[in-house]
Amino acid sequence: MEKEYTLGLYEKAMPSWLSWKEKLELAKKAGFDFVEISIDETDEKLARLDMSQAERMEMLNLMRVVGIPIRTMCLSGHRKYPLGSHDPEIRRKSMEIMRKAIQLADDLGIRIIQLAGYDVYYEKSDQESRENFIRNLKRASNMAAEAGIVMGFETMETDFMNTVEKAMKYVGTVASAYLEVYPDVGNITNALDGKREEVQKDLRTGKGHLVAMHLKETKPGIFREVEFGTGRVDFPGAIRTAWELGIRKFVTEFWYTGSESWKEDIVRARTMMGSILDKQQEYQEAV
Repeated sequence: MEKEYTLGLYEKAMPSWLSWKEKLELAKKAGFDFVEISIDETDEKLARLDMSQAERMEMLNLMRVVGIPIRTMCLSGHRKYPLGSHDPEIRRKSMEIMRKAIQLADDLGIRIIQLAGYDVYYEKSDQESRENFIRNLKRASNMAAEAGIVMGFETMETDFMNTVEKAMKYVGTVASAYLEVYPDVGNITNALDGKREEVQKDLRTGKGHLVAMHLKETKPGIFREVEFGTGRVDFPGAIRTAWELGIRKFVTEFWYTGSESWKEDIVRARTMMGSILDKQQEYQEAV
């Protein structure tokens, strides 16, 4: 059976001290199709936006030599420098991050940038922050359109944008083909109290606007570092619905936390999610 989906590995599932060559080789050996790069709020990750042209060429060469690409970017740096900030200097920094992230994606062949669904994070959300957020989203969408890079909102762990339905309100307001939704099924599950039918119903509110999906395990009130299979996320149901809605790009999102079995954890995640995706494809081909 020829595979009709791609499954990526979130970079932070691997130790940060590994080189990019080692990360790509590990992902490939485990059976993943691509890696999702992290640009978070730390100075170390934000510095990647200022990589030299030589460093960018080296990254491209590594992808070709190893045989596995970086195809998506998790851009969570806006948590520290949000698009909706009340501080004009922070907003300026947020747009600089956006511009540089789009340029890096363009240079590395990254197709999708996942945006954090916050107007602000460390500030109080209000009408002003939401207006700033929308204004800068429109600017960001024009930047993305120029480069031909798709952006997708992540459904977050905060009430502001923890469902696809909430994300779609902003997608509709901006009305750009380059601003869509990249849902996190674990966060949606927690937002909707683990109600499987409600999760699937929420995903359907994004029909025609879902570009990829984060496969992440969660428990009530716990959004990170939950081992696959120990939480309450209905992965088969979510993947079935996502498949029906046209999603074919998935990323297993989990974290390296110092476990000695981290390599086995990566293989286990690939096996578990790959099995569900394969069964979904087989079912689809049979009907």
